[in-house]
Amino acid sequence: MSELSPRRRTLVLAICCASMVLVVVDISVVNTALPRIRDDLAVTVTGLQWIIDAYTLVLAAFLLLAGSTADRIGRRRVFQTGLLVFGVGSLLCAVSPGIGWLVAARAVQAIGATMLNPVAMAIVADTFTVPAERARAIGVFGSTSGVSLALGPVLGGALVDLFGWRSIFWINVPLALVAFALTTRYVPESRAPRPRRFDPVGQLLVVVVLGSVVYAVIGSNRLGWAAPVIVGLLVVAALATVGLIGYEARRADPLLQWRLFRSVPFSSAILTALFALAAFGAFLFVTTLYLQHVRGMSALAAGLSLLPVGALIALLSPYTGTVVGARGPRLPLLTSGTALALGGLTSLLIGPATPLVAVLASYLLFGVFQGTLNPPVTNTAVAGMPGSMAGLATSLASAGRQTGTTLGVAVAGTMVGSVGDGTSFTASTRPVWWLVSGLGVAIAALGLLSTGRWATGTASRAAARFAEVDGTASATDGRG
Repeated sequence: MSELSPRRRTLVLAICCASMVLVVVDISVVNTALPRIRDDLAVTVTGLQWIIDAYTLVLAAFLLLAGSTADRIGRRRVFQTGLLVFGVGSLLCAVSPGIGWLVAARAVQAIGATMLNPVAMAIVADTFTVPAERARAIGVFGSTSGVSLALGPVLGGALVDLFGWRSIFWINVPLALVAFALTTRYVPESRAPRPRRFDPVGQLLVVVVLGSVVYAVIGSNRLGWAAPVIVGLLVVAALATVGLIGYEARRADPLLQWRLFRSVPFSSAILTALFALAAFGAFLFVTTLYLQHVRGMSALAAGLSLLPVGALIALLSPYTGTVVGARGPRLPLLTSGTALALGGLTSLLIGPATPLVAVLASYLLFGVFQGTLNPPVTNTAVAGMPGSMAGLATSLASAGRQTGTTLGVAVAGTMVGSVGDGTSFTASTRPVWWLVSGLGVAIAALGLLSTGRWATGTASRAAARFAEVDGTASATDGRG
């Protein structure tokens, strides 16, 4: 790709960030609408879980395919296709007459979303060829994810209260069309230097693993963990995992490139993304129901209650990106994990009559957690990756996030069960907050593990193996 002007590169980054906003906001914006959807369509808690998880599950399952396909046939082409499919899925969501239709439409929406985020990140990495500029651009792109996730409830609350829950889907249609037009005009086409071949068996096994686990977790709420169908699903997931590891290790161009995981910082970034979004997905799911069902807030008031989270993410993310560039990712990751652990512990004290100011104060910890997380995770996930692996590396990072969100919502919904009165609901959320706190401790531990001299050495050796095998330069050498 020829060198672009600074203005053109900025426009490309803005378009890619806009796609991130579309996809990520649609995860959190729907949380705010759940109580209204429950009343309008007579949906159970299990149904509410599937409204969220149908979207994030498809995202997690097909992100790898979308990233590798974009590397092969063209990133702009796949990106544009994703915008159109996302717009169509949003339209179908807006006109859905029942829960079954809505869940199916959410899956269509997610198919489009799989072609946006990882592909957009690969476009950003390919557009900004100077290492320092690339780090800043990736920081902006990664920060957009956290801000979008937190500001979604505010936007969703306003739309739901003013125009009804269907408006949160209608608004996506014109936005997707505008983004499509801007992409056609400003985003150049790019491909990987050595694109990988299609891996249908690997893709099928990924779908089986994720689908079986999530269906088992959600279904256990109604059937119990000892039910034959639940046990069977877990056995299928275990067998598919073993098959996936064995099959992918023998392929020249696997869907899951195991050599990436020889880098401890990269592996830790994927695990951190999974843990973090599991915690944040659980937080949003439980908090939305608590604010609207237990405290009787409107959708807009509930969204505004989460505004401190979004404000802190917006304030801290740029500063965190600077710290990562100057001092490395250790301090931000330790801060993020500690804030999450404390957020989970303070949430244990929240009840139906807890003063709102105390509730909002506990939410500030979740803002610190997200505001110091995305820049180090995003930068670490792509650092040292060669051009031929850009789509796959970014897809794995995004897959970690979406898998985490999916499991977080599934597990939280299972722990909460049915939405009873205020006292029983808050009591049922305590296991969720213990889990969230534990995930915070795990993130802090990963931050320590992945930033030492030994971990840095594994990243250098992994990059050297890629350069030798693939004949491509590392993403850190400035050529992209």
